[in-house]
Amino acid sequence: MELITSTFTTLIFQPLYNLLVMAYVAVPDIGVAIIVLTVGIRLLLMPLTKKSIESQKKMQEVQPELKKIQEKYKHDKQLQGQKVMQFYKDKKVNPAGGCLPMIVQLIFLIALYRVFMLGLNSDIASDLIYSFVKDPGHLNPIAFGFFDLSKPNLILAGVTAIAQYFQGKMMLAKKEAENKKNPKKKDSKKKGEPDFGTMMQQQMVYMGPILTIVIGIKFAAGLILYWLITTIFMIIQQWFVIQSDKKQKE
Repeated sequence: MELITSTFTTLIFQPLYNLLVMAYVAVPDIGVAIIVLTVGIRLLLMPLTKKSIESQKKMQEVQPELKKIQEKYKHDKQLQGQKVMQFYKDKKVNPAGGCLPMIVQLIFLIALYRVFMLGLNSDIASDLIYSFVKDPGHLNPIAFGFFDLSKPNLILAGVTAIAQYFQGKMMLAKKEAENKKNPKKKDSKKKGEPDFGTMMQQQMVYMGPILTIVIGIKFAAGLILYWLITTIFMIIQQWFVIQSDKKQKE
C-alpha cells in the first residue's frame, strides 16, 4: 500500500502540484493557473479521449449484428459468450476500449483534488517542490479578484452544472439522430424493447448536473473550476467529432 501511495505521489501528484505552482508563478492568479493546468491535462489526455470516442463509435456500428448473435444463441449463454468474443475479435472491437480513459481521468481527478486541497489551504509544501521550480511560499486562493477557490462556491457549481447539462444534451441529440437513421432500432422501439443506452444518457443529462451541485456545495471551488473547464473542453471536442461525422457522411 505504501508503495502504491509513494508511486502515486511521485508520478502523478507531485508533477501536477509543481505544474500548478509553475503556472501560478508565471501568472499570479490561482484561477488562471488552474485553467492553464486543466487545458494542459486535457491536451495530454486527448489521444486517450480520441481512442475512447472511436471505440464507442465502433461499438454503436456493430450493435445490430451483435444483437442478432445474442438473440440467436440466447438459450446457450456459454456459446453466446464465445460467439460474441469471436465477433469482437473479427471486427477488431474492444468492448472495454472506453474504460481506460475514464480510469485515467478518475486518477487525475483524485490527484488534482489533493493538489487543490494542499495548495489552496496551506503554505507551499517545499519538500514537494522541484529544485528548478520557484517556491512562491503561498498560493493566494482568491481567483480573478473575487472567487475564493479554497471554499465551496454555489454560483460556480451552478455554472458548471449548466455546462454539463448542455454537454449531456449534445451527446443525447447525437445518439437520437443515429437511432432515427437506424431502422432496426426503430423496429425494436415499436416492439416495446427499451433502448437502455439512450435511457441511461437521458438520466445522466439531469443526474450529472445534480451531482455537480452536490459536490460543489461540499468541496473547494478550485476542483469545480477544473471540472467546468474540462466540461467546456469536452463540449468543444464533441462538437468537432459531430462535425467530422457530418463531413464523412456528405
